[in-house]
Amino acid sequence: MTAIDVQASDLIIRNADLIDGTGAPSRRGDLAIKDARIVAVGCLADVKGARQIDANGKALSPGFIDAHTHDDRALLSDPLMSCKVSQGVTTVVTGNCGVSLAPLKIDGRPPRPLDLIAEAGGQFFAHFGDYLAALDRDPPALNAACQVGHSTLRVATMDNLERPASAKEIKAMRVKLERALEAGAIGLSTGLWYAPAVSAPTEEIIEISRPLKEFGAIHTTHMRDEAEGVFDALEETFRIGRAAEVPVVISHHKVVGRPNHGRTSETLARIEKARGQQPIGLDVYPYIASSTILDASRLEGATKVIVTWSRAHPEFNGQDLAAIAEKMGCSMAVAAAKLQPAGAIYFVMSEADVRRVLSYPHTMIGSDGLPHDEHPHPRLWGTFPRVLGHYARDVGLFSLEEAVRRMTSLPCARFGLKNRGRLEPGYYADLVLFDPKTVNDLANFEQPKTASAGIGLVIVNGRIVWEDGKPTGARPGKALRLADLGAMGAEPSPSTQG
Repeated sequence: MTAIDVQASDLIIRNADLIDGTGAPSRRGDLAIKDARIVAVGCLADVKGARQIDANGKALSPGFIDAHTHDDRALLSDPLMSCKVSQGVTTVVTGNCGVSLAPLKIDGRPPRPLDLIAEAGGQFFAHFGDYLAALDRDPPALNAACQVGHSTLRVATMDNLERPASAKEIKAMRVKLERALEAGAIGLSTGLWYAPAVSAPTEEIIEISRPLKEFGAIHTTHMRDEAEGVFDALEETFRIGRAAEVPVVISHHKVVGRPNHGRTSETLARIEKARGQQPIGLDVYPYIASSTILDASRLEGATKVIVTWSRAHPEFNGQDLAAIAEKMGCSMAVAAAKLQPAGAIYFVMSEADVRRVLSYPHTMIGSDGLPHDEHPHPRLWGTFPRVLGHYARDVGLFSLEEAVRRMTSLPCARFGLKNRGRLEPGYYADLVLFDPKTVNDLANFEQPKTASAGIGLVIVNGRIVWEDGKPTGARPGKALRLADLGAMGAEPSPSTQG
């Protein structure tokens, strides 16, 4: 018990298996909430609340942080965010892979991959502050920490994306970044594999990134290469972080293509060495298939390709590209061209590599889901229960407590999310009540928009947003601005259990 008066608590959850987010062993107890905060944790038999819930021994943990999302527009177009809160996610990190909704004023359809989050110019915001203000006016069910995309800056600034930016253009992009950071953006992301940024040299990224240090912000990156050139891409990432003197997060770490399977043992060793010299983080999604724009150049390394959306031929959404090509009477590459613009799922990783990255103690969990795909990758709906149920409970990669740490206190420290990610008095009441015996992902590649099993109750800022298998309609989420965050790039000590 604390000195805080908890006698008039709004909600008390009793008889829960408390998993506090640190990786420590769980313990049986109660938790009390007042307004948006946790006010007491422990044996609260003498405390009364306006509402009491008996957890019946189920697990109560901090709400999960989705460290890598493309939910930028979904937060406004689908503010109940059932695809995430149904998993126990209470905060999303957006603006990844160089793609953000602001700052950009554009007419017509944006270039790929910006069309993964918005298809029309009117869906973008000329100023980052305007985007955050829109989230304030029409809040989602969960919290959002939003980054600026480097590709978005390039599209907003340059007349020709197929070249390095000039000194004048770099200065203009830095000004846009600084204004976005002042408005509340938490950092800068890059997507150097994608066309709007592939021509950007390392020096361009370094120069644009320099304001991040002054603001205490972060840099996340979809690296330039995740296949044969993965080591060069890692070295580029480390160099950017050192030169700009900022923490770096490697997005959705993997190695793709059959010839590269097994190389995560080497990439993780290199990341571990770099961590001794600079702040480096990484995230991963728990699947062997990736998902992005449909691109013929990516077909060769994939054992299977599923079309997630096609504007030219929507009748093929959700179908195998090989079967589509057969119906069209052409090669898969030609079929891919006929489907454009389009998106796809690529089966390009090995299970051993996925497990190895998941097992690395410093790995966060990020869904990388694409909420606007007609037939999305199941990671959009299933990532977090899949880690808890399949990989922690069934496969035994790590303990349940360790799985929760990677979803809570670890990303909170990495992204500076103050007073979130732990079951402690004074912390925000972002919580998930789940059944460790039944929690599991039900979304699959055939039926991807399926809520998971075992998630009983989800609370954001003290208000219940998911209960009895459906959204409550409450939308207490907040746009978490940089000025309200703490130091980024830190990391709590990992559990020794997992």
